[in-house]
Amino acid sequence: MTHIYNFSAGPAVLPKEVLTQAAAEMLDWHGSGMSVMEMSHRGPEFMSIYKAAERDLRELLAVPDNYKILFMQGGGLSQNALVPLNLLGHKPAGATIDFIHTGSWSAKSIKEAGKYANVNIAASCTTAVPPQREWRLTPGAAYLHMCTNETIDGVEYDFDGGVPDAADPRLDGVPLVADMSSHILSRAIDVSRYGVIFAGAQKNIGPAGVTIVIIRDDLLGQALPACPSAFDFKLVADNESMYNTPPTYGIYIAGLVFQWLKAQGGVAEMERRARVKAELLYAALDVDDFYQNRVAPANRSRMNVPFYLKDESRNEAFLAGAKARGLLQLKGHKSVGGMRASIYNAMPIEGVQALVDYLNEFAGR
Repeated sequence: MTHIYNFSAGPAVLPKEVLTQAAAEMLDWHGSGMSVMEMSHRGPEFMSIYKAAERDLRELLAVPDNYKILFMQGGGLSQNALVPLNLLGHKPAGATIDFIHTGSWSAKSIKEAGKYANVNIAASCTTAVPPQREWRLTPGAAYLHMCTNETIDGVEYDFDGGVPDAADPRLDGVPLVADMSSHILSRAIDVSRYGVIFAGAQKNIGPAGVTIVIIRDDLLGQALPACPSAFDFKLVADNESMYNTPPTYGIYIAGLVFQWLKAQGGVAEMERRARVKAELLYAALDVDDFYQNRVAPANRSRMNVPFYLKDESRNEAFLAGAKARGLLQLKGHKSVGGMRASIYNAMPIEGVQALVDYLNEFAGR
C-alpha cells in the first residue's frame, strides 16, 4: 500500500501516536467505563483531562501567570468578532483598531472588525510583512491586530526580528492581538509581548472545534454590553472554560497532542524540525522557474507553502500524479489557485522528502 502523506491546510494531519492512543481509549478512558465523548464536562474524569491540557499548554508556550488560557468554540474565524466584542467595552465611541494586512485571513479580520469599530489598515502587502517603520499607526488605537502566519498566502512574520519591535513608542499602551492559528507551537514566542493570542486548533493542535485564547488578565472584563455571555472572555475565564459545555473531545485530543509535543522535545524541537522541512521544500521549489513561490524569502511560511507551476495547464496532471504517490491535499485554496503544501508539526520529514522527490520527478530533473 502506498504510504499516505496528508498536506491539508486544516483540518490537518495529527501525530499517529495521538490517533493510536485515542483509538485505544475510545470505549473506555483509563478504566472509567466511559468514552471521553460521554463524560460530564464537570465530572472529575474530564476535569483531570482539562487541567492537564491547560497545564501542558502553559508549559509548552511558557505562558506567564498573569495570562488566562481559554478553550472555546467557534474557530479562529469567530475570534475576529469576539476580540472586538471583548476589548472595546472600555473604549470611547469611534475607537479605531489598527490592522496589518498580509493576506486572506487579515482581510477577513478587517471586514469583521469594521462592524464594531473604525478600522485603520496600517500597512498592506500579501507577499511580505511590511517593514514596521512604514506602518501608519493610529495614536491611542484600541489594539493592533496581526495574523502572524497567513495560511492561504504563506506569509509569516520574522519572529527573530521582533513581532513587532517593542521599542516602537507608537505602540506604548496598545495591546497586540495575534491570530496564530496556523503556526502556534511551531516556534518560540514571547507571550508577554501580546495582549491576546488566539488559534483555531485544526492545524497544529487537534481537531476542528476547539479555539485557544490566551489573554492578559488586565484585558478581561472589557466586553461590550452586546457580547453574548458564553463568549465573554472574563466569564469564560472565571468558569475555567466551563461556562457552557466546551468541546470536550477536542480538548482531550489537544491534550494528547500537547503530551506528544513534550515527549518530542517541546516547541524548541518543533522549531528545529520546521526549519529543516521548510528549507528542504523551498530549495526544491527554487531550483529553476518550473515552480514559483511568490513570497519574499524573509517571510516565507514554515507551515504553509503555496506554489505555482509556471505552466498552469499542467495543474491537474500534477495533482493526479501526487495522489497516485500518496501525496494528498496539495491543491491550493480556491481564492488563489495553484498548489499548497502544509507541513505542520505532525508532518514527518519523510513526507516532505517524498514531496520533494515528486517535485523533481514531475519537473523532469
